[in-house]
Amino acid sequence: MESAGIQIVEGNPHLRSLLGWHLQQAGYWIYQSASLHQARKTFYSCQPTLVILDSDLPDGDGIEFCRWLQQQRQSLILMLSARNTESDIVTGLKAGADDYLTKPFGMQELMARVEALIRRNRMASAPVSLDYGDLKIDLAQRRVRLKDEFIDLTPQEFSLLYVLAQTDGIPLSRSELLRRAWPDAIDNPRTIDTHILSLRKKIEVDPQQPKLIQTVRNVGYRFHSRAQDSSTSSTESSNGHRILESKEAHSVVGNHFR
Repeated sequence: MESAGIQIVEGNPHLRSLLGWHLQQAGYWIYQSASLHQARKTFYSCQPTLVILDSDLPDGDGIEFCRWLQQQRQSLILMLSARNTESDIVTGLKAGADDYLTKPFGMQELMARVEALIRRNRMASAPVSLDYGDLKIDLAQRRVRLKDEFIDLTPQEFSLLYVLAQTDGIPLSRSELLRRAWPDAIDNPRTIDTHILSLRKKIEVDPQQPKLIQTVRNVGYRFHSRAQDSSTSSTESSNGHRILESKEAHSVVGNHFR
């Protein structure tokens, strides 16, 4: 699973630390900056998915930094500000902020706004298909083609294949596959083995010697996207297709911050 990176640019050390703690607990990678000078360096080195930016910083105006971030066209921006008039909010949004949260704010509201922005980014960047040479996975139609022939997969087999394929070769345990690919909680991890066997029979050239869905001893299974049989020309898999899973934003406290 790949988690989104969030940069917090906030001059108040207490608030910066508190935001970082809650976001980290929700599963995000956190990068903290106390000033605009630090923020630029951190942004270049970390390339965060989202920047939480205070409008008033010790060494400059957050609005100007927001305009600079918007020109980079790489990250979402959630602006925090004690400036709460309509004109202030409009100025922030026009500067490039994707959302604007006025101080004081509740932690539950901030977490919900962060989750909404990350979800929106995830949906906008999601590919409609995955291409692995002879194997094509159509995410919109939930169909699979192997050597230009459609493969009849059950809904559960498709979900299992998709979860394996989008990890770019990272092995997943049986319990993790159950958690990601099954709609309902199941207690028996060996259910995975039965579905893997069925899936291999449908998409592997030789199910007894699988090349696409490989067993990783003492771990579970992985999808080998560059696997090719001897009759297939060497084609690199598309490895830029990762769908970020949603992380539940934990609403922990109802305190307000200025």
